[in-house]
Amino acid sequence: MNQYDLIVIGSGAAGLTAAFTALGFGKKVLIIEKDRPGGECTWSGCVPSKGLINRAKDVHTARKFADFDIDTRTLLQEVRGVSEAIYEHETPEVLEKAGAVFVQGEAAFVDAKTLKVGQETYRGKRIIIATGSSPLVPPIPGLDEVPFLTNESFFEQETLPKSIIVLGAGAIGMELSQAMNRLGVEVTVVEMMPEIMFREEPAYAAILRERLVKEGVRFQLGTKAVGVEKTETGIRLSTEKDGESGQIEAQTLLLALGRKANIGSLNLDAAGIKADRGIVVDAHLQTTAKGVYACGDVAGPYQLSHMANFQAKIAAMNAILPINRKANYEHVAWTTFTDPEFARAGMTEAEAREQYGDRIRVFEYDMADKLDRAKTKAGDIGHIKLITLKGRVLGAHILAERAGELIAEVQVMKSLGMKFSKLQGVIHPYPTYADALRQMAQQVFLDGLMNHPVVKLFRRSSTASAETKDA
Repeated sequence: MNQYDLIVIGSGAAGLTAAFTALGFGKKVLIIEKDRPGGECTWSGCVPSKGLINRAKDVHTARKFADFDIDTRTLLQEVRGVSEAIYEHETPEVLEKAGAVFVQGEAAFVDAKTLKVGQETYRGKRIIIATGSSPLVPPIPGLDEVPFLTNESFFEQETLPKSIIVLGAGAIGMELSQAMNRLGVEVTVVEMMPEIMFREEPAYAAILRERLVKEGVRFQLGTKAVGVEKTETGIRLSTEKDGESGQIEAQTLLLALGRKANIGSLNLDAAGIKADRGIVVDAHLQTTAKGVYACGDVAGPYQLSHMANFQAKIAAMNAILPINRKANYEHVAWTTFTDPEFARAGMTEAEAREQYGDRIRVFEYDMADKLDRAKTKAGDIGHIKLITLKGRVLGAHILAERAGELIAEVQVMKSLGMKFSKLQGVIHPYPTYADALRQMAQQVFLDGLMNHPVVKLFRRSSTASAETKDA
């Protein structure tokens, strides 16, 4: 029987990080992968979507000066080329050169230390499940009888459709909707919730939606998809809103309704591993089977590539070293790569008020009004909301050019527990978008100063003294 220090099931963002972490400690590592290394991020998520978004942004900018046609066949080939370039550093040959053993196939548990792939059996002292997730396909009547796209099949298209219905207004739906619209596709978004990106700061989500509408994206919010059928020219989606029926026609349909954990073929019961919507893990990322860990999308709670990397390092070290680190989710940040970008770290204002009441302080900043860098770009919009408690960041929300870069600076302050006002003393290059954070830090500092008990007492005394003199 083949024996290993660590077996990693899956070679996406989490699986590769876990494997390389163990290899760095000189461990004998087996990677089992049913498809290609790289996972969703390389082939159908982070990488190709940003390739498409960047090219769509270039086209959108160029069309302000001249109208022209786009060869989407060539464009999609370029996007796939980006994934292929990254894959060159993740191939089975690269993994084996790094010291891992790579096996192509589908793994199933025999027991908590044994896996079967085809006719071969492998045994590991520790096992990490990093099988990722797949697009959620809802039980809409007629859906199984019509062709549809998910983000996994979207980038396999030879050309873009002339028109498309996007089901779901979350991050994936918004990124692809804007990009397709900029490339000449007629886009209609159908969303059950009353606003796009309903988990984000509502006012900023509304501003983003207004920008997309201005560019040409159509929205049907608070609308439920109740059926779909094939037509001569594409598909017809039946909808319901406030008790009224409707229909939308387009060439094709894109499902962007979230993702589900890939656990179906693992035979988890044989190992005593419990699963709900994903694999159940404790604070140390260990499953209900001792010595078996899970990380990334398959475990949650956040289905983000950078969260998968974060969890994978913890799971791998807990598996191979005599330590027991916990995964702390207090400081999580993410970005939706629309234009402008939409970034978040920590709580929304509503969440903060629910937990801390009126003790919180809320600061907002309008880049178009106050930031010189934003004024250099026509039509640039930018908004920042900062929620603090005793000067420390509870949450930050940025809707702006390069928000994904800006949120990282806030995330450092938040994660280290530093008072945000300290940033006012950090010299930022001028003119930059990041200087908005320094200006906000001044705002936080002055607010803290004016609300300090001693200053408030002095101000009250001064007011009373002035009133006495007037009398």
